Amino acid sequence: MISIGPVRSPRDGTDLIMIEAQDFVDIARAAGYTSYAGVPCSFLTPFINFVINDERLSYISSANEGDAVATASGAAVGGQRSTVMIQNSGLGNTVSPLTSLNHVFRIPLLLICTHRGVPGLKDEPQHELMGRITGFLLETMEIPWEPFPIEPGAIHAAWNRARAFIEREERPYAFVMRRGTVAAHALDPQRKPPRATVLGTHVEMVRAQTRPSRSEVLLRVLERTPAEDTVIIATTGYTGRELYALADRPNQLYMVGSMGCASSFGLGLALARPDLRVVILDGDGAALMRMGNLATIGAYGGPNLIHILLDNEAHDSTGAQATVSANVSFAKIAQACGYGGSFTGDDPDVIDALFDAVPAGKPLFCHVKIRTGALPDLPRPAVSPSEVVRRLMSHIGSRF
Repeated sequence: MISIGPVRSPRDGTDLIMIEAQDFVDIARAAGYTSYAGVPCSFLTPFINFVINDERLSYISSANEGDAVATASGAAVGGQRSTVMIQNSGLGNTVSPLTSLNHVFRIPLLLICTHRGVPGLKDEPQHELMGRITGFLLETMEIPWEPFPIEPGAIHAAWNRARAFIEREERPYAFVMRRGTVAAHALDPQRKPPRATVLGTHVEMVRAQTRPSRSEVLLRVLERTPAEDTVIIATTGYTGRELYALADRPNQLYMVGSMGCASSFGLGLALARPDLRVVILDGDGAALMRMGNLATIGAYGGPNLIHILLDNEAHDSTGAQATVSANVSFAKIAQACGYGGSFTGDDPDVIDALFDAVPAGKPLFCHVKIRTGALPDLPRPAVSPSEVVRRLMSHIGSRF
């Protein structure tokens, strides 16, 4: 793997030429990059403040860097070119989606990663190791990178290199930003994520009998998700495989990796395509891994998003080792996070109640208790991940 070049520390830490955030954002905007997700860093402050302030841009404040990557990826599949902004100390959180989502599915995005802990420049001790290995880590993930441009006249050339790679390879490209690159820009204190003003409704439907199988619930979902206006995002493991076995449709995406990222991916897609109903099929192990995204969905998600969590209290596909979900009231957590309504139970009829509900401007959540086990001779999708994505994009009329 050959990177564009190393990030070198400034001579004395103070002599950098600065650009204005608008200098870069306007060039990116002209190329269709209007969607941003990220986690703040002090090096990014002027850039991220500018993006938040600009009403023509969308910004998702993600719970962690991996969720930011997945949300941006979902938006990209929906046809909204996307940028992720993170600190290099959080680069480790992105390894799973960057390697098993973006690389495998060939989903491009622009990554702006700050460079804390630059060798030879004083910084906090927690940044020292990552500062030394940031470039190597990107290269190991086969993500080409170069220094974020520090002069206005260098922006076009840098952007053209990034864009050429993204369009040719359909994979991420990274800029690594050092301290003092972007001139200060004040944040508008009124530009905050939406807040829920009313606690969503909560419905429980328990039949106190044998819990349904996963396939029994999936068949109910299939009955309520017409392919022409609905997209299903199925989490990794048996859920995606059973959905494929029951009905392989062009409106379905099977996550084969990036465990826990189905919900953040679905959020990005739902925001990019409010004309579609996006249904997330999650699992208890996956949801526990990235529970912070429940709060992100509650804040940003719209009425076209339905989040279904199939909970068998086990990591089923790896031998049914128990999760801790028996102690967790997922539906009440979703309600507290700002979802417009939450449903829970072990009766498959709860799926019909969910789809019949009026979302009242916010996403809906459903926690369904199921039993362990899967369909016999369960196949794996014969269509490749990249083919699944492109089939879906063709179906919904989007492109990178």
